[in-house]
Amino acid sequence: QVQLVESGGGLVQAGGSLRLSCVASGDIFSIDDMGWYRQSPGNQRELVAAVISGGSTNYADSVKGRFTISRDNAKNTVYLQMNSLRPEDTAVFYCNAGVRSGSSRFYNVYWGQGTQVTVSS
Repeated sequence: QVQLVESGGGLVQAGGSLRLSCVASGDIFSIDDMGWYRQSPGNQRELVAAVISGGSTNYADSVKGRFTISRDNAKNTVYLQMNSLRPEDTAVFYCNAGVRSGSSRFYNVYWGQGTQVTVSS
């Protein structure tokens, strides 16, 4: 089993910054990809940013130029630096990881419990 634990959410004024962290632990052979999603009330969960093991990244158009995703493979950790935050960024942010585990290197996708980000105007 694999656990993802997020931290770093909170309340910030518009224009401010926050840094989210997500640490993966448990039965991990390798992590193929890690990412951040968000969900606000009444909306579907959407991809914010993702990074694969080789370092390539992908961002939602709404956060390009403001958010930066990075990962530390040695620590099984992914970060999301969020700058120039806007009220419309308010959501629960979820960490996501595609992990290979066990002797069979079985691939499975895991989610964190979510961390609230609230941006006031």
